[in-house]
Amino acid sequence: MMSRNSLTSRIIAAAENLAPDLVELRRSIHAEPEVGLHLPATQRRILKALSGLDLEITQGRELSSVTAVLRGGLPGPTVLLRADMDALPITETAEVPYRSTNGAMHACGHDLHVAGLVGAAHLLAEHRSDLAGAVILMFQPGEEGHGGARLMIDEGVLEAAGTRPVAAYAIHVGNAPRGIFLTRPGTVTASSTHLTIDLRGRGGHGSRPHETLDPVPVAAEMVLALQTYSARRFDSFDPVVISVTNLTAGSGADNIIPESVQLTGTVRTVDPNTLSSIEQGLPQLVQGIAAAHGLEATVALDTGYPSVVNDGGNTRRAMETLRNGFGPRVVEVPRPTMGAEDFSFISQQIPTTMVLLGAAPTEDAAPNHSPGAAFDDSVLGDQAAALALLAIDALGSEQP
Repeated sequence: MMSRNSLTSRIIAAAENLAPDLVELRRSIHAEPEVGLHLPATQRRILKALSGLDLEITQGRELSSVTAVLRGGLPGPTVLLRADMDALPITETAEVPYRSTNGAMHACGHDLHVAGLVGAAHLLAEHRSDLAGAVILMFQPGEEGHGGARLMIDEGVLEAAGTRPVAAYAIHVGNAPRGIFLTRPGTVTASSTHLTIDLRGRGGHGSRPHETLDPVPVAAEMVLALQTYSARRFDSFDPVVISVTNLTAGSGADNIIPESVQLTGTVRTVDPNTLSSIEQGLPQLVQGIAAAHGLEATVALDTGYPSVVNDGGNTRRAMETLRNGFGPRVVEVPRPTMGAEDFSFISQQIPTTMVLLGAAPTEDAAPNHSPGAAFDDSVLGDQAAALALLAIDALGSEQP
């Protein structure tokens, strides 16, 4: 077996040669994005890209997932590499020649995630004889709010190789300087909780608001109060984000005061105790404002994704592995991101490491989840190489 440094150099060189094919795959996926759990076109592209690699492939029953097992030439443990596949219901405005035109958009970079994992599969297959163990390649739909990771766990992705993985890895592209790898041991993403507020008053004519219990200005007051609540009730070193992202009211006529308003949004926390405090205090705040104006309010807080918690030992080793290949481009971040990820369901069962890879094409690039979001797919070679190197290192270690 070749030395670790020699293998690292060969993997990175091979990834550079593979990069044009990965860019082509990524752009074809980008041009035809699919939302949710059922992504047949994306699944077909993945299966085609993996054909000929001598993999044990299974497809999901309740979702359009692809699970592929690559077995090395030597006995050993199992590791898992994951990429999410789904897009967002956003109309794209980014000026790229492969822009989506179907009303959905890969505004979170999942098209790069798929291409990067396909690249890692090719790299690992080329070095199969050097692998001591098996690699599960997890292509997952439904990350954007549908809990696809949990469904794949239910369908057996963690047992696909016959033994459960000793480590799991994911690389997520983001709006950070191109080619920078960012991660940390411990909590790396926030938990996400869905917030729904239903506000009920009494409707009437827009010219006679005194005869109504108008819920619209009360809803506006609540939005502002929620911002004060998150900023003034919690330690600034214990991050809390409350964002109202949707307001629904009225029939569209300008002379009708509606009877009700619905507000929906997201609550992001890092500390479970903080979330417990919000679950008690936020409904009291909202219902108090409603009562002060003679209205009624109901509040629902539904926890979606828990935090991704990077395993300490696994992640420190992963950072060493990446630094061996990419040097000072590997950076330990001081705090979690307030984004949420259903890779958290994997991290609850397997020692995991999630890494952010900067892919911003310009310094002022639009952020993830915006209609103008764009990613520099020249990072795909590095992404594929990094995933392959993490798998190789974990298979060659006594512990993750």
